[in-house]
Amino acid sequence: MSPEEAFNYVPNVIEVLLKGFHFPTIMSRATFDSTTNFIFMELIGYNGVGSLRLRLCGDPNFILSEVSIPYLSKEFIIMDVLQKTQKIVRYQNQHGKIHYGIVEADDIILQLSSSFAELVNKEIKYDGVKVKYSDVKILEPVKPSKVVNFGWTYAGHAKETGGEANLVEPFLFLKPLSALIADKEKIILPPNELSNQVELEGEVALVIGKRGKNIKEEDALDYVFGCTIFNDVTARDLTKKDPQFTRGKGFDTFGPLGPCIVTGVDPTNLRIVTTLNGRVVQDGNTNEMSLSIPFLISWLSQVMTLEPGDILATGSPSGSCPIKSGDEVVVEVENIGQLCNSVQ
Repeated sequence: MSPEEAFNYVPNVIEVLLKGFHFPTIMSRATFDSTTNFIFMELIGYNGVGSLRLRLCGDPNFILSEVSIPYLSKEFIIMDVLQKTQKIVRYQNQHGKIHYGIVEADDIILQLSSSFAELVNKEIKYDGVKVKYSDVKILEPVKPSKVVNFGWTYAGHAKETGGEANLVEPFLFLKPLSALIADKEKIILPPNELSNQVELEGEVALVIGKRGKNIKEEDALDYVFGCTIFNDVTARDLTKKDPQFTRGKGFDTFGPLGPCIVTGVDPTNLRIVTTLNGRVVQDGNTNEMSLSIPFLISWLSQVMTLEPGDILATGSPSGSCPIKSGDEVVVEVENIGQLCNSVQ
């Protein structure tokens, strides 16, 4: 098969992953892996070197040596879109190894060898392995340096919890990393003598993608790698009587997070629906927040440096309610998925 004939397969590409974006003119070194039916290509362009992985619908039993591809503009635009709308999970396989992966379908994960630092820099290293979603343990999607929570960002929730609605400046608190649990893990209630009023709070969480300090509001969303789901489980009786929120927010397992990071979604317009044992208890949208997400990011960066992987929980809409042992809590955010946890 000639290089020209090989290039005709490009419109039939059903899967594309990129490391770096380049434009004409491009020289490509490529090899075909008959065991995976993938072509692995090295792209050399004006802006550096990238890698491209194509799976073709045809039966290209060939090995390409060196191919000149001077007209990739259209295909690269398509790849850019795919790059920005990926659903990324972090998981432990059956051998105990931890990987990041891209969810291709409901039950298929494309395994990566990339670290989180490489992912936020769009360095996607695909190792050729596919795993079933149901065969692995989904972990928290990132290991942050800090979890920052914004309180009372929805007027209805502020009123129902005795807070102040329509704040001029954010109400801020931190959640300990020991509170984090993954999708499908259990929320463990504290003993009754410590708290007897634990409540759910479904939220959209931002995952920071690059280091930032004193960020301008108009640049704030550029620092967001993607969005995930958070349940800010709260001992309400303690937050009402303590002078600050650390104890009421900080019990182990009080921070369900996940199941994935989704890139390319607009965090300022996402619907949040929380169900308790199948009954809808929260139904809100981030467009109802009294303080905008870009403002929150900018304001926070004046206080503390944001690091890649940091979690910013944007606050809960109204409908926070008590949970008890045996309950099932599902926080669903449009375009992201569902975070499901049982209560014990």
